[in-house]
Amino acid sequence: MARSLPAYTPEALKFLRGLKRNNDREWFNARKAIYERELKAATEALVVEINEAMLRFAPENVQPPKKALFRIYRDTRFSPDKRPYKLHQGAWWARQGLEKTSGGGFYFHIAGDHVVVAAGTFMPERDQLLAIRRHIAEHHEEMRRLLTTRKLRTLLEEFDGQKLTRAPKGFPPDDPAIDLLVCRQWGLSARLPVEMVTSPALVKEIVKRFEAAAPLVAFLNAPLVAKRVSRPLF
Repeated sequence: MARSLPAYTPEALKFLRGLKRNNDREWFNARKAIYERELKAATEALVVEINEAMLRFAPENVQPPKKALFRIYRDTRFSPDKRPYKLHQGAWWARQGLEKTSGGGFYFHIAGDHVVVAAGTFMPERDQLLAIRRHIAEHHEEMRRLLTTRKLRTLLEEFDGQKLTRAPKGFPPDDPAIDLLVCRQWGLSARLPVEMVTSPALVKEIVKRFEAAAPLVAFLNAPLVAKRVSRPLF
């Protein structure tokens, strides 16, 4: 069910734009209450509404708001970029049972100048990557059908997938699915105008893109779920 009120206020965008100019702890801490109210709490409320809609088409990806929400704090331990904060507030709907891995899911974030809606598998672990590639090799025609549905193509764009320059180990260069197998991630995304965040239509726009991408997400998760279930319990 779409919100009758906007998910975010102009104050949320003002905060994000200010953070881009002043990415330091002193500035953030002085405005932490604004962040908590206008971004964190608002995004948690958004997750609740999207969860309600996802019960219809992706119930296995419904997540508690606090688990779905990404921290705004950057992990700077191994990065030369020591800016402490991300410039967006994001949320990730992982597949239940794959929360601690990198299975397929649904993603949203709000930044000061845009909105991103995406779905797919973005950072699969090594064993997951192999399982997905084997699944694609066996079912590439099905995946191609999923990627070329008219509704999906009107709402989302396929991203480049961080492609390898040669066939991955264990797969022949002439494999009929090689164009899909060279990818290290698979999914789709859309960049929406920032004005959307203060519109009552935001939830509806996110949900219709998530729903269109749900069959692809389920396809990518299929080998990961099967592998998890097949592992011995003890």
